[in-house]
Amino acid sequence: MSQKQIVTERLVLRLFQKADAEAVTRMCNNYNIYKNTLYLPYPYSVDDALAWIERHLDHFLADQSYEFAITDKKSGEVYGAIALSNNQKFKHGELAYWVGEEYWGKGYATEAARAVVEFAFQEKKLHKVFARHFASNPASGKVLQKLGMKKEGLLIDHVIKEGQYEDLVYYGLIKKQGQ
Repeated sequence: MSQKQIVTERLVLRLFQKADAEAVTRMCNNYNIYKNTLYLPYPYSVDDALAWIERHLDHFLADQSYEFAITDKKSGEVYGAIALSNNQKFKHGELAYWVGEEYWGKGYATEAARAVVEFAFQEKKLHKVFARHFASNPASGKVLQKLGMKKEGLLIDHVIKEGQYEDLVYYGLIKKQGQ
């Protein structure tokens, strides 16, 4: 991980660069992405993208979190983002991701998430990886199920999105012996 990237069959997960801000803005300035994410603002500006990208290297170097661009292995095109927090005290991390709408249904989130879970267990020696999604976004839950995550619970009316309470579905995966 010295070069701060993870390579899969079709993807390269790497730290974001300032040059990615336009692609991030184009994908995140989309109501369908906004409504399925907890923290993205809408509308989304280049300044939002640059401020977000600016923090990533510090987080990575401090071992707090790892925010990767999901990119095409051949073309370098940015498809989305995937992140893992690192709670060193409890040896767990939260997985979070988004993929641009034009790239939905192609398996990129699942492929990237598998690689980040492996990174969490093998490189960062975490005991558990967890994730959460809005109950209104079952496609995100399908990604988590494909990783082998188990549904751990439902937090009813846990957050407010656009003035409406939303349920959060929690999933988790515990490191297997020898992993």
